[in-house]
Amino acid sequence: MEQVIFMNYESHYNLAKNKIIMVMGGLMVGLLVAAFDYSIIATAMPQIIKNLHGMEFYAWPFTVYMLTSTMAIIFFGKLSDIYGRKHVLITGIIIFVITSVMCGLATDIFQLILFRGLQGIGGGILLSLPFIVVGELFSARERAKYMGILAAVFGFADVCGPILGGVVTDTLGWRWIFFINVPVGIAAVSIILYSLPNFKLPDVQKVIDYTGIITLSLSLSSLLLALTLLGNLNTYPPAMIAGLILLSVIMLLLFIWSERRAVEPVLPLHLFKKSIFNVSALESFLAASLMFCGVIYVPLFAQGVLGMSATDSGLFMIPMLFSITLSSIITGQIISKTGKYKKLALAEFILTGIGVMLLATMNANTPYYLLLLYSTILGVGSGIAYPLFNVTVQNAFTLRNIGVVTASMRFFRNVGTIVFVPLFGYIMNLTLASSMAAKLSQTYSLVISIQNIFLAAILLALVGLIVAFFLKEIPLEDDAPARS
Repeated sequence: MEQVIFMNYESHYNLAKNKIIMVMGGLMVGLLVAAFDYSIIATAMPQIIKNLHGMEFYAWPFTVYMLTSTMAIIFFGKLSDIYGRKHVLITGIIIFVITSVMCGLATDIFQLILFRGLQGIGGGILLSLPFIVVGELFSARERAKYMGILAAVFGFADVCGPILGGVVTDTLGWRWIFFINVPVGIAAVSIILYSLPNFKLPDVQKVIDYTGIITLSLSLSSLLLALTLLGNLNTYPPAMIAGLILLSVIMLLLFIWSERRAVEPVLPLHLFKKSIFNVSALESFLAASLMFCGVIYVPLFAQGVLGMSATDSGLFMIPMLFSITLSSIITGQIISKTGKYKKLALAEFILTGIGVMLLATMNANTPYYLLLLYSTILGVGSGIAYPLFNVTVQNAFTLRNIGVVTASMRFFRNVGTIVFVPLFGYIMNLTLASSMAAKLSQTYSLVISIQNIFLAAILLALVGLIVAFFLKEIPLEDDAPARS
């Protein structure tokens, strides 16, 4: 019979070292399934667009994935409280693997967008549940260390993903970047079935907040659609876009109303009473947008402007993506040793600000080594955010709330991507249209478009730096008591 472990709110588990290794191994392989997807598709996307057409929809496979994964984080995070982390995590892997095959079989850009949306459901589960389990298993300082270890999964995927994505795209074709998820997913299910106890909360009522889920989904979907259609005002009238924004606001208000009355709200409003939660949520929102402007548009610049192949651009992304991971691991170790985090939050936005500022200076004559250096600086800054804001909110709340606050940080990271990736796409499309009207060359038009995206990112980094000064610091203890 499967072992079910109910979480104790007053203390952390005392697991043997070999058991910790097994559990962490299972979590890391599960996380690997979804982590691969980010780095592989970034380098393959130019070839996907070339094959399926629809340059104006370049950002859609990213944004629709983020939309559905964002909703999955909230919904399945609550289900894991009721039915256990293990069952929900395995469900996420199965969903991700099946929909990966569907993505690989897509025959046009619209099918790919649809299947990526379904794939995001599994991805949202896989990118949040491992961090929740780590928060439940370890004390405050230990969490930071193990959060950094989980980030090593992103490192492996980030280093191997661009290479694998480029090589597979240039040899077997882009469809195989999705098919490769199948064997990894099977391995993940096997390890998790064997190693991971089925953690669950003992007193959660088996009530799903359907009203909250529906209203929040409609609010985010309407906002995403409005921001996406904003890029083509000649086709879609401003009244339609304004109506979608109004619908988004109305659904958000209804969501807030429903959460105040829900028995088991998907996003409890009492969390927002703590400034640490609010600041961390906003910083996660901004950090994700800054990271993704590099992940998406550095490969596009390398291939579209510098003329690199998919394989070469994948190799070229390794320093940036590896720096994200190394920075995450080091950040976790620093927090674990010092018990402090505020200065790291300031450093995060200083470094990302410098990175996007330098990337905004790129042109068709930019040497390869400078693009490499600039993107790596952005990677170092972006990596700090991975463990940082999870640790800050986990330290500020009781063990009873660790699941929801951890899922919330991933939620707001994804919302940042939902909002800014289509806005970046809008900036690109608007600049391309203006440049083409001025009869500028295609390469020069693309350069200006990407420059404008990074100029916008500079403002986001500045806002993040200002907000970081308001982050309240609660020193992490070796065996932190549950907070109220």
